[in-house]
Amino acid sequence: MEGGSKATLKAVALITGDTNVRGFIHFTQIPNGITHVQGKITGLSPGLHGFHIHALGDTTNGCNSTGVAEVSIKDWQIPLIGQHSILGRAVVVHADPDDLGKGEMFGGHELSKTTGNAGARVGCGIIGLQSSV
Repeated sequence: MEGGSKATLKAVALITGDTNVRGFIHFTQIPNGITHVQGKITGLSPGLHGFHIHALGDTTNGCNSTGVAEVSIKDWQIPLIGQHSILGRAVVVHADPDDLGKGEMFGGHELSKTTGNAGARVGCGIIGLQSSV
């Protein structure tokens, strides 16, 4: 892991939306480098939703339904430390599922490769370090 840290790092993002979307996402990076993402978000419309980490953590203009989404992901590409750290960035929940960039190949939407054509932003939060206490 970059920076030589041997400790488990933890971060959290509190998710809020323009309607009743609320929840949390916890990020735990273990010393071998993998980051585990877990959380629960309520107030979403039923069905699948896109889930992205955006480059900036600026939610001053908001994130620009009654269901629950539970998240559990393990990924090497979202570290909490080093040059590509996700700390201070925004995590965004979208109204629709992410088509993984494949929509345009099958006659779908031109936003497929840039946004996953995941629709409106319904919830978001800034990723910050979590207390170890």
